[in-house]
Amino acid sequence: MKIYNTPTRKKEEFSPIKAGKVGIYTCGITAYDSCHLGHARSAINFDVIVRYLRFKGFDVRYVRNFTDIDDKIINRALKERRSTEEIAEQYIEEYRRDMLALGNIPPSVEPRATEHIKEMIELIERLVERGYAYERRGSVFFSVRKFERYGWLSGKDIDELEAGARVEVDESKDDPLDFALWKAGKEGEPMWDSPWGKGRPGWHIECSAMSTKYLGQPFDIHGGGKDLVFPHHENEIAQSEAAFGTKFVNYWMHNGFVNIGAEKMSKSLGNITKISTAISKYGADAIRCFVLSSHYRSPLDYTEKNMLDARSALDRFYSVIKRVGAPSPFDKQVSPLSELEKEVFTKLSEVEKDVARHMDDDFNTAAAIGAIFEAVRIINKYIDSDPQRDGNFFKWFSYRLHLLRKSWGDIFGLFGEDPEVYFDRMKLERGENEITEIERLVAERNLARSRKDYKTADEIRDKLLRMGVVLKDRKDGVTEWHFK
Repeated sequence: MKIYNTPTRKKEEFSPIKAGKVGIYTCGITAYDSCHLGHARSAINFDVIVRYLRFKGFDVRYVRNFTDIDDKIINRALKERRSTEEIAEQYIEEYRRDMLALGNIPPSVEPRATEHIKEMIELIERLVERGYAYERRGSVFFSVRKFERYGWLSGKDIDELEAGARVEVDESKDDPLDFALWKAGKEGEPMWDSPWGKGRPGWHIECSAMSTKYLGQPFDIHGGGKDLVFPHHENEIAQSEAAFGTKFVNYWMHNGFVNIGAEKMSKSLGNITKISTAISKYGADAIRCFVLSSHYRSPLDYTEKNMLDARSALDRFYSVIKRVGAPSPFDKQVSPLSELEKEVFTKLSEVEKDVARHMDDDFNTAAAIGAIFEAVRIINKYIDSDPQRDGNFFKWFSYRLHLLRKSWGDIFGLFGEDPEVYFDRMKLERGENEITEIERLVAERNLARSRKDYKTADEIRDKLLRMGVVLKDRKDGVTEWHFK
């Protein structure tokens, strides 16, 4: 198994610190607003990474934090005349509902920043004692230039860095690049006692404190979006390694952005689509399929077409499961007779290896899912050649397909629904009136074809196509349809 490691800019063979065990930490949300598809992408990508590692037999401890104290939370609380606790609790619970709806497995631990103030203060004290941090007017800052490896993760030259996105500009600092570990308290803000007076933690220190508490140092994998590489993850490395004198993390993984047009989806740009909104429009499975159909490091374009393509792909998968039907007893001595049967036999025998091979190559979900849909194509080809198939070989591949479907579901969090339930749900989600009209037109077209009125049949097909509906006429006379 190889993982692309952000600091080395190359794929490296994965070797966990402890045999058979993997520790993963990913940066969670700052709980001040509803989450969008960018958050969904990161959560789904790392959910599948955790699932696959467990599928391969690793004992995985997965930690994802909540930032429940931050300038944005404080500002929203002041604006709405509510407490920061109320604001954070509202959006943490909303996020959890979104994650459950998306089919994500809960992390092993979900620590909150405000529950780990003691650990943060202890870590800051270590940095002060070791000469990497200093106190000014009740705040404590990390001295960036004293940490020689600063810029190692992001590839930035320290002499060229300027104060930026979350690099706080403060006249109390010795150097504009220094960042706050502890912020002196301000009237009207939450505060905790500390050796430097009342105040609250900076943003970066929380992840170092919580990851060290739950995974130790070093640990195996630290993940998050590409926007966290600098300054957040760079600062985590600096303060963690300066405090303990050891390597912080072995593998750094960063997922790409979700884009609308040429721009990253973000709250600051105001171009977000909330997770709940996307689920109500397209369905949770379609969002998962959309996310996993691209490599986690690649940009992901959120468009109507791409979402409908993802939904159509799921329709095709469940259609073939419905066509194959439930497994029935078969003779274990399978002897493929035709060239087409040999093709099916080979594909079903190899597809699980193909999926594993792609997932072992830096968790390439796009190629892995592509291998699955290639199998679906070959199975449809086999059934189309004789829709009445029910022989021993058909029963064998039905059994094999259902076994593979279970393993694919374990890895991707997809394909686990009963086909009848899936299609009934799709019909409800897409509107009863719309479905009734589609089925009326399909029946009308079939009647026209039976009368050899092909002009009318073609006109109806074109009308359905304009509605986004694709038809497939089977050899047994049944017409299947799905949304484009």
